[in-house]
Amino acid sequence: MTTRDPRAFPIADQNLTLQIFDLVELAKDYKQIKKGANEATKFIKKGIVEIVILASDSDPLEIILHLPLICEDKNIPYIFILGKDALGKTCGVNRPVVACCVTYGINSKLNTQIKNIKDNIEKQLI
Repeated sequence: MTTRDPRAFPIADQNLTLQIFDLVELAKDYKQIKKGANEATKFIKKGIVEIVILASDSDPLEIILHLPLICEDKNIPYIFILGKDALGKTCGVNRPVVACCVTYGINSKLNTQIKNIKDNIEKQLI
């Protein structure tokens, strides 16, 4: 196991990671998930993204390091998690996923979870 790259910040703790996986699982069911760095970039630029999840074990990490910059420009919260393989399984694919985003929707249960995760991300930044 390699040491954690300091560029992968903020990084979710285990509790927040589980909450994020629950959110991604629900968002997948409601067709509000976009997988991969290219899709995430496209939808962030369109401005229809609620939250961005990035895998801190991406190799090389540079393939996703442009996403935090775009997110900051658009004022979209983002978080790094450990485990691109787990993120891929949660997104419903059999391949590792280095980035995914949850898009806007009308589901109120999802909106509550998104707000809680956004609040937790804010706490990580303080």
